[in-house]
Amino acid sequence: MSDPYETTEAHLERLLGRALNSFDLPDALVERLATALAHSSSLYTTHHSPSAGLWRETHRHTYLLSDGETVSLWELAYRLKGDRGPRYEVFAGRDELMLAGSRLFGEAVAEPAPYPGPGPGAGEADGDLGWGVDGTEEELALLSALFAAPELGERHREYAREDSADHARRVLRRAENTDRPGERVAALLRSAYAHQITQAFGGRQSLADGRDAGFSLYEHAFVLLDGTELSLWEVEHTATPDGRHMCEVYEDEATARGAMELRTRVR
Repeated sequence: MSDPYETTEAHLERLLGRALNSFDLPDALVERLATALAHSSSLYTTHHSPSAGLWRETHRHTYLLSDGETVSLWELAYRLKGDRGPRYEVFAGRDELMLAGSRLFGEAVAEPAPYPGPGPGAGEADGDLGWGVDGTEEELALLSALFAAPELGERHREYAREDSADHARRVLRRAENTDRPGERVAALLRSAYAHQITQAFGGRQSLADGRDAGFSLYEHAFVLLDGTELSLWEVEHTATPDGRHMCEVYEDEATARGAMELRTRVR
């Protein structure tokens, strides 16, 4: 689970510590990352196939360095059939990430992006923001604002201006829980003009009947035309009698997490 209060130093240490291939990163890049002042992480792509026993996600971690430049690391998290826990690999560029996807899965992992996060990743072509290449001015401004914010414990967002109202409609449409958000929330989200998707939890849980099931929790944060923010919390899980993939959507994080806990106790 991502910790919103985690320091950049601790975040980088955790990222490199769990990566199976962190020793492949250039020493000069690691030395530069040691000067990072702030960071921002976003889900780039996700793919779940419970029937095949496969799961993978890619994440983009962008760092603001002390010299004012930005550097991104690309992380591949995956679970192959038979794995009890996820494996992690980290790369300095998106091209290397895609090569790793071809090596492991026989296909590139960076496209398409079922969950397009902020910035590139929604099918847009972008330059490689890895080692040796500066980030965009927009990224630099966002990360600089993050570092300069007086309350670093607050949750900071990078919103993508896309077809956000339609995205909200699709999230609500695939929800199968009877207590999903109703027409009041749907009406508000029709004015959404930007959104961000972040993963708040991902892993496996043991059910009351002894089976293991996969759980993921995503926050879909939207900006409305009046400037207010509104979030939907989506639970994806396989805690169903036949192991079928199921989506549930809630209005707040506490209710979503409570639903996940309840699912682990249902036989």
